[in-house]
Formats: sequence, structure tokens, C-alpha cells
Amino acid sequence: MTSPIPLNEAQTRLLKDVAPLGSETIETTAACGRYLAEPLVARRTQPAGDLSSMDGYAMRADDTGGPWLLVGESAAGHPFAGTLGRGEAVRISTGAHVPEGANAILLQENAHVSEGTLAIADPERDRPTDRYIRRKGFDFAAGDMLLSSGTRIDAASLALAMAAGVWQLKVGSRPIVSVIDSGDELTARADPTRPDALPASNGPMLAAMCSGLTARTVVPPPVSDSRSALREALGAAADSDVIVTTGGASVGDHDHVRAALEDWGATIDFWRVAIRPGKPLLVARKGGITVLGLPGNPVSAFVTAHLFLLPLLRRMAGAGDPLPRFIEARLSGALPVGGARQEFMRGVWADGGVAAIAERDSSALHALANADVLIERPIGAPAALDGDSVRVLALKNGGDA
Repeated sequence: MTSPIPLNEAQTRLLKDVAPLGSETIETTAACGRYLAEPLVARRTQPAGDLSSMDGYAMRADDTGGPWLLVGESAAGHPFAGTLGRGEAVRISTGAHVPEGANAILLQENAHVSEGTLAIADPERDRPTDRYIRRKGFDFAAGDMLLSSGTRIDAASLALAMAAGVWQLKVGSRPIVSVIDSGDELTARADPTRPDALPASNGPMLAAMCSGLTARTVVPPPVSDSRSALREALGAAADSDVIVTTGGASVGDHDHVRAALEDWGATIDFWRVAIRPGKPLLVARKGGITVLGLPGNPVSAFVTAHLFLLPLLRRMAGAGDPLPRFIEARLSGALPVGGARQEFMRGVWADGGVAAIAERDSSALHALANADVLIERPIGAPAALDGDSVRVLALKNGGDA
């Protein structure tokens, strides 16, 4: 039996020959979660003219002593039509165009108006200034490249595209994923009359994780622990881009995934990775289909999905940087010396840092549901003390599933 390979080698081998599936053009408003298949280029300048950032009065910068004659108003969407001369001012609203000839703003709270004449309320303290003018094109200009190909569209970048006058976006196609849960003990729904039965949770869990990438996921009912049943399920999923199996990838008497894949005509790329949980992970290929054999324990399936399945789907969907992003955090508590495998421990935000959850069994869903992060522990890492820096993968409050 070959030794488990390091995580970074396994991820490189998984992704090295995987290319984006293709692209489609969709409405910008429907693009959240998708990846740009071409750069986002502005079609308009923002702002299109000099705008006021505050409510007040606009006048010429060479005419800031006052008083001024009020000759009109500039409101958002309703600019002042004329050109300001010396001794003239206009009422101006936040977001309104600064009139031709004006290049200074007196804030509303610093102004005194009487019978159509504007004066400074306290000339010793307040003066008109250009500080409150948003200059034309300060955000971006027509023709500017705003986002690169491979960028994931989130709420902010969607707003940017709309402001840039881009109503449609070319984005990567969505991969089709089939998830096959295998195990004689698994049922699609809980059955109180069968104490030996276990509700199948991996398929729905993985489908939910994939939905954050707008993948199209199919989860058929669980299949039995038999080579023929697995082979038949693989054949039924042959129109998928990715097939995920959960369970049956280890070396027990009832683990048939490897044999079923070989019967189906797939080639095993690698099997077993030096991580905890998730060592018995398997990757196989058949034509353009990638098969991921994930462990059956739900925590192991969850962790390996973050490390392998989601990066694979991101790459297929056009992501420029598909691997998960870890951040530095301060450890609350202490951790023992790292073992022979790279470990990913469930943790929670606590006392301004992260604390490891004591429960480490790979079947414990309660601890997984309460976890905020995965804490990475390198192979052979020295014992970590309270306050030490650790790398974590955020699962909630901003984590990209």
C-alpha cells in the first residue's frame, strides 16, 4: 500500500489538468457567485461629472468671501443649467452636479440665508472649500479595467458592474455535480423503526456547500455497499462534470469504490492523503469527468470537500485562485504537538481569537455545526501556546463555501 501523499501535492495533481468548462453571458443582476470569464471594463465614467458630497451651496473658488446672490439650485438628477458668475451661488444637494464655473462648497450648517442672499454664518471659522467635491472620474473612467478574469462576483462587484454601465457579464459555466452516498445503513429519510439505519446527511451537506458556487448538484438516493450498485450509480451519473462518492473509499471488506471505478473504466490518479480527517480520499478520471471519493464520516467529507471538491468546482467555473484562503488568528488556549498528518481541527471564535473544540471524532456533526473555523496544524508542528498565531479557514461570517 502506497504512503499518503502531502496535501499540497494532492491539490496540485487534482487541479493541474482541469480547465474552465466554458462560458455564458447572463444578466449582471443574476451573476452573484459566478466567476468572470473576461475582464470587467467600464463603459462609463464614475462620477460622470464633479459632484457634491454634502448639502450646501456652490460658488467660485476665487469668490469665497461673500455675500452671494442665490441664483438657483442643483439637485441630484436635476443640475443647474447655467454658469456661475462672481457673486453668485446655487443651493446644492448631496450627489448633485457642481455647476459650471463653481469649484467650492459652503456646508449648509455654515451658511446664513436671508431674502435670497447667502452669507457665511461665522467667517472667522468657516470658508467654502473644494474638499466636498467628488471629481469627475475619481472612481473610474470609461475604458478602465475594473476586475480581472477569474474574479468571483459578490454583492460589491455586482454593484460596481452596474455602476460601470455593464448590464450583462460573461461568466464561467456552472459544473454539474452528482453526489453518490453509499452504505447499507443509509436511508434517504430517518426511519424510527430501524435502529440500524442512518439518515444520509453527506449528500445534502455537500449539495449545500456546492450551491455557494452555483454548481448544479444532483443527489440520488443512497446506494448499497456493493460493487455492482456503485458501478451502476457511476454510469447513471456519466453526464456530470464531477462525481462525488462518500464512503467506501477505504480498505474494509465493504469498501468497493476503487473496484467499482475500475470496472466503470476510470483511472485512479491517487488515493490517500496525509491529512486528518480525510486520509482515505481518492481521485479518479474518466474522459472529462473527475471523480472524488470522499470518506463516509461527515466531518471527513466536510473537510475534504473544502480542500478538494470546492477548489475543483471553482477551477471548472473559471476561478483565478481556486484554493481555500486561510487567515492568521490568535489561539485561545493551547494545542499539542502535531502528528504525522496535516490536521484540520474544528474551532470557535473565543476571547478575541480561536479555540479548538474538544470533540475530534470525525462522525460528530454537533461539533461540526457549532464550528466557526477549521484550525490548521502542520505535520509535526510544535505545541502551540495561548496567544500563538495559527492559520484558520473561516466557515461562517464571511467564509466562502
